[in-house]
Amino acid sequence: MFLFHFHSCWTWMQKPQLSGPVMATPNGTVVHPAYFLLVGIPGLGPNMHFWLAFPLCFMYALATLGNLAIVFIIRIERRLHEPMYLFLAMLSSIDLVLSSVTMPKMASLFLTGSQEIEFNVCLAQMFLIHALSAMESAVLLAMAFDRFVAICHPLRHASVLTGPTVAKIGLAALTRGFAFFFPLPFILKRLSYCRAHTVTHSFCLHQDIMKLSCTDTTVNVVYGLFIILSVMGVDSLLIGFSYILILRAVLELSSRGAALKAFNTCISHLCAVLVFYVPLIGLSVVHRLGGPTSLLHVMMANIYLLLPPVVNPIVYGAKTKEIRSRVLHMFSQGGR
Repeated sequence: MFLFHFHSCWTWMQKPQLSGPVMATPNGTVVHPAYFLLVGIPGLGPNMHFWLAFPLCFMYALATLGNLAIVFIIRIERRLHEPMYLFLAMLSSIDLVLSSVTMPKMASLFLTGSQEIEFNVCLAQMFLIHALSAMESAVLLAMAFDRFVAICHPLRHASVLTGPTVAKIGLAALTRGFAFFFPLPFILKRLSYCRAHTVTHSFCLHQDIMKLSCTDTTVNVVYGLFIILSVMGVDSLLIGFSYILILRAVLELSSRGAALKAFNTCISHLCAVLVFYVPLIGLSVVHRLGGPTSLLHVMMANIYLLLPPVVNPIVYGAKTKEIRSRVLHMFSQGGR
């Protein structure tokens, strides 16, 4: 994601910038539209959008049930009150809110063709999407740190990642996501919007809304670049560095079976990291090659937002024995 935003901002800064409004506003006042218009998938007609709403609703139901199940199981199973599972509960909670912020409105757009989203509602959705993404990135970093300590310093794991420490890490992830992205709606509200009010996605993003402004957006670009590099950029570098250390420690193990067993504990987290970051890197590449309104660009943006909440519960449910056995037990009890 940070690469996509970095490229967008860098491209913007290379272009000649406007010193003033493109279109005059009455008496210099700020002009806000009553609503923005969301779009579906370019090149698809209303009928195709209508039928796509059903798999989207299924994905939302799957994401909701899967993430609720993980949070519930970890909550009631005391033996799962360990750092790895507590971080997983945080990840599932974030995915649950993120899917609820995006999928219902997208389903409504595809089903009814209603494109309008009220101005302040769009800003609120934009803030939640970016803030929750930052929180998810922080939790993925915390999970990488947990795996690093567990594999590289196993005797210190219990003393380093205590219950209060895990709670503080979760609070820090929440606070950072809120604090860094809280100014975004306000620096967007200071702009005037005199151009077309159609965004290029089925949801509201900062760079999309910013491009619709007819006033100088230097502050938005600089601040957006700062938070992207200091949040997503730093997190991804630290996750990569932690796995370099983990891989080195695993390769130093004398027994091949012990090495495979140790690295196997990282598989679920690696999948979550790849599902979160690969679509963002792909989005950056597609943006460079296909332009901001291309079909591939829109599809990659949709994958970035819709895939993690659906895939993460499936991956962790399949790879985590305790969660898998509890789910099977719940289904067997329900079938009686």
